[in-house]
This record gives sequence, C-alpha cells and structure tokens, in this order.
Amino acid sequence: MTRPALPGYPFSAVVGHADLRLSLLLNAVHPGIGGVLVRGEKGTAKSTVVRALAALLPVAGVVADCRFSCDPAAPDPACPDGPHSAPDSDTRPARLVELPVGATEDRVIGSLDLERALTEGVRAYQPGLLAAAHRGVLYVDEVNLLHDHLVDLLLDAAAMGRAHVEREGVSVSHAASFLLVGTMNPEEGELRPQLLDRFGLTVEVRAARDVDTRTEVIRRRLAFEADPAGFADAWSTSDAELAARIVAARKALPEVVLPDAELRRIAAVCAAFDVDGMRADLVVARASVAHAAWRGAGAVEEIDVEVAARLALPHRRRRDPFDEPGLDQEQLSQALRDAAEEADRDPDDSGPGGGAPEPGESEAPQGDQGKQDAEAPQGGDQSQAASRPDEAFRARVLQLDGVGEGAPGRRSRSRAGSGRALRAAQNQGTGIHLVGTLTAAAPFQHTRGRSGPGIVVRSGDVRRAVREGRESNLVLFAVDASGSMAARKRMSAVTGAVISLLRDAYQRRDKVGLVTFRGGEAVLSLPPTSSVEAAVARLRDLRTGGRTPLADGLLRARKTLAIERMRDPRRRALLVVVTDGRATVAVNRDGRTSHDAVGDAMRAAAALAADGVVSVVVDCENGPVRLGLADNLTAALGGTGLRLAELSADAVAGVVRAARAA
Repeated sequence: MTRPALPGYPFSAVVGHADLRLSLLLNAVHPGIGGVLVRGEKGTAKSTVVRALAALLPVAGVVADCRFSCDPAAPDPACPDGPHSAPDSDTRPARLVELPVGATEDRVIGSLDLERALTEGVRAYQPGLLAAAHRGVLYVDEVNLLHDHLVDLLLDAAAMGRAHVEREGVSVSHAASFLLVGTMNPEEGELRPQLLDRFGLTVEVRAARDVDTRTEVIRRRLAFEADPAGFADAWSTSDAELAARIVAARKALPEVVLPDAELRRIAAVCAAFDVDGMRADLVVARASVAHAAWRGAGAVEEIDVEVAARLALPHRRRRDPFDEPGLDQEQLSQALRDAAEEADRDPDDSGPGGGAPEPGESEAPQGDQGKQDAEAPQGGDQSQAASRPDEAFRARVLQLDGVGEGAPGRRSRSRAGSGRALRAAQNQGTGIHLVGTLTAAAPFQHTRGRSGPGIVVRSGDVRRAVREGRESNLVLFAVDASGSMAARKRMSAVTGAVISLLRDAYQRRDKVGLVTFRGGEAVLSLPPTSSVEAAVARLRDLRTGGRTPLADGLLRARKTLAIERMRDPRRRALLVVVTDGRATVAVNRDGRTSHDAVGDAMRAAAALAADGVVSVVVDCENGPVRLGLADNLTAALGGTGLRLAELSADAVAGVVRAARAA
C-alpha cells in the first residue's frame, strides 16, 4: 500500500526572509530574470522556502505525451518527440526538479535508453533532468559543491536555453529553459564566477536574532511537524492568494511601461557600481518591470528600480573572488540619487563615457604601503602590524605528478568515478560502458542464436568506462612571518604572492590550510577548509616580526597533513613553504631546547620527505647577497624550489618566450 505524499511547508507560513520570498515571487512573475542564488548559514530554511515555491506556480499547458513539456501554443520545432503539427494539449502542475550534487552527467542531460536498446535493438534517447525542468524550476541545493563538469552543462543550457546531447551514438537537441534556483553555505566555498553571473538575483539569509521572531519560527515548525495536513490547510487560503497574484502579475507584465527616465536610472546605477558586461542592466530592468507588475502598477517607478538593484547587484560588484559579497544600502541610496540627476538630464547634453566612481569609495593612494619600519626586531615577541599585500597576479599552476583518486576539482589528474569517459575497458574502470558492451556483444548474436528484437549479452561482453578527470588537492601553506621576512617590506610581496596562489586554489576547488610561524612557535592559523576566503582574511591580518621557528613550522605542517591524511586519505596534499630559510629557533623537546636551529629544520624537512609529502619551497630571499638557505631546505624536502618572482604565470611565460626567441 502506497502512502499519500505529505504536504510541504506552506510558502506563506515562512517567517521573515522578505527578500528571499520576494526574489522567488519576482522570478515566478518573470522567469526571464534568470533565477535566484540563496546564500546563508546552515539551518535558515533556505531549502524549505524554495521547495514551497512550486505549489504557488501556475499549472503548465503541455503537448500531450511529449516528454519535453512543449507548449501547445508554440511547440519546439526541433523537439525529439515531434513534430507536433496539431498537438493535443494537456495540463500538469509546475515542476520543481532537484539536481543532486552527486548526480551523473547521464542523469543530467540524458543518455541512451537502455531498455529499448536491449529489447528492441534501437538507439533511443532517455531525457534527463534538464528536460524535466523545462518550463519549470531547477533547484540545486549546495550549488557551490556541484562538480565542474555539471556546472559546464548548466552554463551551456542557461546560456542557450537548449540542451545538446552528443554521446553513445545519440545526437539530440531539445529546449531547456528553466528557472535556476541554487542554495549554498558560503563557509563551504564560493561559486565559479561564470555560474555566479548566471543567477539573476542573489539573497543573503541569516537566522533572526530577535527573540519574538525566533519564537514564532519554532511555534510554526512544531505545529507543522505535529499535523502537516492540518497546518497546510490552515495556510491554504494565504497560499491561494499568492498564487492568484502571480497569475495576475504575469498577465499584466506585457502592459507594464518602462519609461526612458527609469531606463536611464537603471543604466546609471549599474555604471556607478562598475559591473561587468550588460547582463546586470538587463536583469535590473526585467526585475523592475516584474516588481511593478507585482505591485499592480502600470509603469516602473524609482521604488521598483531600487528593489531590483538591491537584489541584482550584490554578486556582480565583486571585483575579486575574495571580495566580500553584499551591497551597502547607503552606497545604493547615493547611487540612486546620482542616477536621479542623470535621469533628469537631457540625453543630448550628456558627454561620452566617463562613468561615475563607485559610490562611497575614494581612490586609494598609489605607492603607499604603510609606514612600516625597514627592519623588524629579532628578539622576543615584538611584532609589527600586518603589511598591506602587493597586488595579486595570475599565479603559476603548481601540480602534483601522477594520477590520484581524490575529490573532483581542477588541479591534478585523477581517475574519476564521474566525469567524461575516455574509453571502454574490460577489466578496469567504473560503471557500465553501454556502447562498448553492446559493441562487444554484437558480432556474436548469430552464434548465440538470437532471433527477433533484443540482444544477447554475456558476462564476457561487459565493458566498463575508464574515466579521467581532475581532482582537487589540499594545499597547505606554511608562511614565514618572522622579522627577516618583514625587512624591506618583503612581507607585502610575500602576502601578495600567497593571495595569488590562494586565488588559483579557489579556481581549482582546492581545500586550503595556513600554518604561520614567527617568534617562538608555529600556529595553525586556519585548519584545512574549502573556504579559501577565510585563508585570505587570515593572511591579510597576519602580523610579522620576531625570530624564525622554521623547524616548528615544518613539524606543525607535518602534523596537520597527517591528521588530514587520516580524515581523507584519497585527497593528495601539496605543501607550499614560503620562507627565506633563515632558521633561528630550535625545537623544544620535553622542556629542553636544542641549540641547532638549522639542523632541526633540516631534520623536520627530511621527516616530511619520508612521509612522501610533495612540497614547493618559495624562496623569498632577495638582495645582492644570497645565502641560499632556502635551496638547502628544498633539497632536504626533496621538493621543488621557486623564486618569488617565478610564481607569476606571466613572468614564467615571458622567460619561455625569450628562450624560444633565442
């Protein structure tokens, strides 16, 4: 006996989260806005609100028996189930399709219909989640953890409104226009910029700190858990009113006027915030029109533009992956005031170019690295304030040799359980390679006595898919923050270089950790995490000065790597030691301090090498006289040595070009 599905939590019963609910409703009115990205801490009802939206969406008219949800009024001429010359129409509830983080590529875009291939011997296409989400909502929980090859599929579909499938002898193209909604916890890492820009609106949600609000949240949730059907029935009238308002706003949408003055206001605000491209302007315009329709107004006004800008611009004004997301309300108000003056001007009087500077910010003085002393004290625990990092650059790619089996990423080669299949093999690989299996069985059908449809497959015919992808690594930085590093403002260049490497780790989906050593000890400033932004924040606040406990820094790194190896044995680690190699503090063993600081550092390095740790030493020594201490450390680690200047990919490319020219 099948139990009836329990009702979901009603949309109108959600307490607070006004911007989140408004963003979803505006997208329901105008799907062309481009979806919503919901950022927030765990336990803030992000998923609950998104799932509740589906019950409010109007029913969809579809072509009967079409697996791709073609609109009877305008069927897709290239629909794989077509052509639909005189289609019979049908209706169905709006779909909310969930894309799991661990979904396979076949499940997302579809694949060969295995049942028909085996029973009828024909190549037929089995639609995937993109087809199911057409004209509905595609919901990705923890979207920032989605595998890169699935992100690429989403980007293609979102950009073209179609999904193209070329695999396993199947060539199919079908419409895939959907409202993309993603939720994420920023503590677990950020999104790729390409996917981030595809979301029309973004909302930051936090749990309320007001006691009355939190009390009401608990009261309603407990009431829902005690009697889901009764609770849903109590809020059914409110949900029905919202659903009717969505339908009315959709009908009114084509009649809403966007005056030229408001259009200029939109353009001025987007220019003031210096956003990339024109997508922000278009999204703000569409959201403004949708908000006016939601209010029941016949024309867009300033309030509509303000709401749309507040929701559409926060994730687009980030100039760097490590900039804090968000939009200051005072900055937005100032931009709107400036835009009002711009909107009131005669367009013929405006001069070319010259976008306004970003509101609330002034140009930083050039060349001012702070008033740091040239030389830091070498004794005691004295320290200097954090140096301002030099400008980041495009970092050289640091890779591990060989093929691993770690978590999906973009750094080192891996034997992937998911991703693109390279070939079919009989005794290796993961999962069934269908085409390879059928191809292996095909020549023997006559001898096996096959008659009629279907195909006879034996165990010896089974082929598996050999897949190769890219894995993410653990990149552990051990950064020397002693007084010798602070001399001649060297730390500004060092922190700038490490931030550049962290940006590269962000782009390659790595976990990162940060060990710093100065004074008398080493500290695990940041345990290994997927939040690269946290590492950047710790590095920017790094104080310098004091002596150099190099051995303690290496031993701390070794202990950290050993713990991570037990937690995640498949993730390979890369140790990046940033130092000039001047060890001045020996290891303290059982209360007894050694007097061989350099020897202790070399022994610690040898222990890391014996553990099989892959390491890179970034030599920060500069000046006309070089001691070469970092080279000795590199040899003891059995790693790779690089000068600070060699971390720039552009500098390395320039050396290669010069060598080739010579």
